[in-house]
Amino acid sequence: MTALIAAQDENNVEASAIAVMPMLEGAFSLVFMDETTLYAARDRHGVRPLVIGKLERGWVVASETAALDIVGASFVREVEPGEFIAIDENGMRSKRWATSDPKGCLFEYVYLARPDTAIAGRGIHATRVAIGQQLAKEAPAIADLVIPVPESGTPAAIGYAKESGIPYGAGLVKNAYVGRTFIQPSQTIRQLGIRLKLNPLREIIEGKRIVVVDDSIVRGNTQRAIVRMLREAGAREIHVRISSPPVKWPCFYGIDFASRAELIANGLDIEEVRRSIGADSLSYVTLEGLISATQIAADNLCQACFTGEYPIAVPQDLSEGKMRLEITPVQGSHS
Repeated sequence: MTALIAAQDENNVEASAIAVMPMLEGAFSLVFMDETTLYAARDRHGVRPLVIGKLERGWVVASETAALDIVGASFVREVEPGEFIAIDENGMRSKRWATSDPKGCLFEYVYLARPDTAIAGRGIHATRVAIGQQLAKEAPAIADLVIPVPESGTPAAIGYAKESGIPYGAGLVKNAYVGRTFIQPSQTIRQLGIRLKLNPLREIIEGKRIVVVDDSIVRGNTQRAIVRMLREAGAREIHVRISSPPVKWPCFYGIDFASRAELIANGLDIEEVRRSIGADSLSYVTLEGLISATQIAADNLCQACFTGEYPIAVPQDLSEGKMRLEITPVQGSHS
């Protein structure tokens, strides 16, 4: 990026950056600066979030509104898809480098965004509760207790319990020192990470019919381990409910869904996935139900990981996956 800008006119960063933007393909939210100016830009589809905040004596650009809260900045607005922002001592100015065609990532609402973040003016926590309520309408269960897979499954589990009338409880204790398992680099580390990450509360689980709510099933490792742990803790029945549709396609826009062959829902139908993870029942929220809960128009969302319909051109070989943009040559770059 810096090489492309410098190749244009190193003495006019703003004009050079705007000239370079149309050369870039893919999803990006950029922030960079020189000695006097802070710059920000977003791809024309706005796949990833980017927001502007104001401090008493300065400005902040961040990927989530939660970051603004942490540093005490007030939210100004989102950087629009296809927009270029420059902020200096004279304030903020905006230029449009591409026509906006919004395709915000639907998985942000399911998992990626922090629950204390807002997108399009609505809190992610409230959206996830609404998804859980929709899931309860679509996939009811006869059970004694609703528990989340913490922390990402918690808001949806709250919504499921609220809509179904089944009591909500904390049946799994999370070790805060273990990170997200689906983005860890190897299968062995993921499997070990799940056991280190979660531990069931036998006194809560034993003898009960459990609805366990999670945000997604990617490879199936987490759910398989959780079902096994809940059985060992004495659960009578285990009904898995997922607050996203089956993930069948890799993400080429910076998220580690790995290759299509590794996605459990790509090769198995729902009943086969249920048998694979060992649950008594398994249901996912429908794509239509998920989109409805976000309150965002379907045409403005990237749904590629669920549908295989990519808003930005991807390699023909869909066995490839994650971080594709890191290895894709950009037109106009120098070797």
